[in-house]
Amino acid sequence: MLKKNVQEILQNAREYGWVLEPMAKEIFSLSGFHVPRFLWAGDKEEALGFAARIGYPVAAKVVSPDVVHKSEAGGVVAGIADAESLGVIFSRFSRMKGFSGVLVEEMVRGVELIVGAKMDYQFGPVVLLGMGGTGVEVYGDVSLRMAPLGDVDVESMIRGLKAHEILEGYRGAEAVDMKDLKGLVTRFSELVMDLEEWVESIDLNPVMCTPDKCVIADARIMLRSSPGASG
Repeated sequence: MLKKNVQEILQNAREYGWVLEPMAKEIFSLSGFHVPRFLWAGDKEEALGFAARIGYPVAAKVVSPDVVHKSEAGGVVAGIADAESLGVIFSRFSRMKGFSGVLVEEMVRGVELIVGAKMDYQFGPVVLLGMGGTGVEVYGDVSLRMAPLGDVDVESMIRGLKAHEILEGYRGAEAVDMKDLKGLVTRFSELVMDLEEWVESIDLNPVMCTPDKCVIADARIMLRSSPGASG
């Protein structure tokens, strides 16, 4: 069952048709997932103050209901090294259509994965796991299963990836936290089932996995036209 504050976020986002990234990250944080430390900054001083507190480098992303695909619009900058650079980027973002602030967050690194879901009108929620970043488009290394997922399903999805050896520690590299990865996919499947009546699709790309944990670095939630809509 969805928490009341998650339902409120979804309800408030219906006017846009999708959940702005800071609020999507809030949903996942409330649901027990790891997300980077972040702030939705409404002005430059707020952004600079937060970056100073968490330490550079940081990432910055435009927040705008008119900019769904932030990277394609030039609305994402990673590895910002200092306050002067962040100030310049904030000013540039502020001129973008529908500007509603800037998401400033700590930099996270690791093996990039994509975790996603689509509500198929015939089969119901379908969960995707794959190698993330731009590689998902180039290599198409993904596994698909219908939700809900059990432990055997999640294990099979991971083993089904061509690049699964990278996750397990290829050529002396450290393996990612497989327990946390499996837990993330399982919890995601459970959340997807709870969100079925609200959501059209969810993309977590990338999810950054290290030997310590897996962190949702980017999240996009696209909503149905109305809760329970059947298409």
